Amino acid sequence: MKKYDLVIIGAGVIGLACGIEAKKNGFSYVIIDKGTLVNSIYNYPDNMTFFSTSDKLEIGGIPFISYNPKPTRPEALEYYRRVTIAHDLNVNLYEKVEALKKEQETFKVTTSKESYEAKSVIIATGFYDIPYLLNVPGEDLAKVKHYYSDPHPYFRKKVLVVGSSNSSVDVALECYRKGAEEVTMVVRGTEIGSNVKYWVRPDIENRLKEGSIKSYFKSEIVEIREEEVDVMTPEGPQTLANDFVLAMTGYQPDFSFLTNAGIELGTDQFTTPVHNPETMETNVSNLFLAGVICGGLKTNKWFIENSRVHAGVIMKELTEKKTR
Repeated sequence: MKKYDLVIIGAGVIGLACGIEAKKNGFSYVIIDKGTLVNSIYNYPDNMTFFSTSDKLEIGGIPFISYNPKPTRPEALEYYRRVTIAHDLNVNLYEKVEALKKEQETFKVTTSKESYEAKSVIIATGFYDIPYLLNVPGEDLAKVKHYYSDPHPYFRKKVLVVGSSNSSVDVALECYRKGAEEVTMVVRGTEIGSNVKYWVRPDIENRLKEGSIKSYFKSEIVEIREEEVDVMTPEGPQTLANDFVLAMTGYQPDFSFLTNAGIELGTDQFTTPVHNPETMETNVSNLFLAGVICGGLKTNKWFIENSRVHAGVIMKELTEKKTR
């Protein structure tokens, strides 16, 4: 069994930031992730552009230089690889954490490859693993996708995009411009989401207005078949010819992993994990949360730009505990 002062679960941006701070403060540590480095960013659409400017995405004192003020996914992947190398971070990838249990004053972390013992643990796993399902017949068909990377597979195909968030809008516009035969948006609400990027909103609104991209608002999918989709609209049921359904319905944290580790969940509408916002420590002593997962289902509360500070906050608390 390998022993460390600190095990960090999640090799996303905030997990890497925690590793940098741990190393700076003299703690032995390991960062573990079931996927690749910054796995969530890797799974973003290939041509995605960040909301934030590159300087707001920097960690570890390494400058993030991009061609434009708002960097792209490939630029971010290159940057975080460079950060990991520059700080010589101890990162174990493609190693899934299967169990996290506290025994007296130490944690036992069991993964698909190894067992670890640590005095403290940081969970920085984000929320990109579990998609919200439509829960309709036919959702298990191969034509239904909850993740999107590239428009090429949808060339000259009839595509139905579910949702009105940034990801839904980006997918609809990109498929339309890259040769999809027909793009249709199905939206439960009455309009495009209020958080859609300001520079994209006029584009999607104009495409909907002119009919280049079709839309059904106040509507929901009720059944999916190989060549058709049934949609309930304000005017009644509609059957649409269809080749692919791109369900950009959002994602949620793995709450079962948190509760199995002993972390209590709040009773608020966002199921916010219980933690002290001044130290990021949960109700389990020496078990901390960092990054997006701190917001529970409110996945737009925390992001790279405003949660980078969690690493320093946690390390300050661990250093003070060590002194005490």
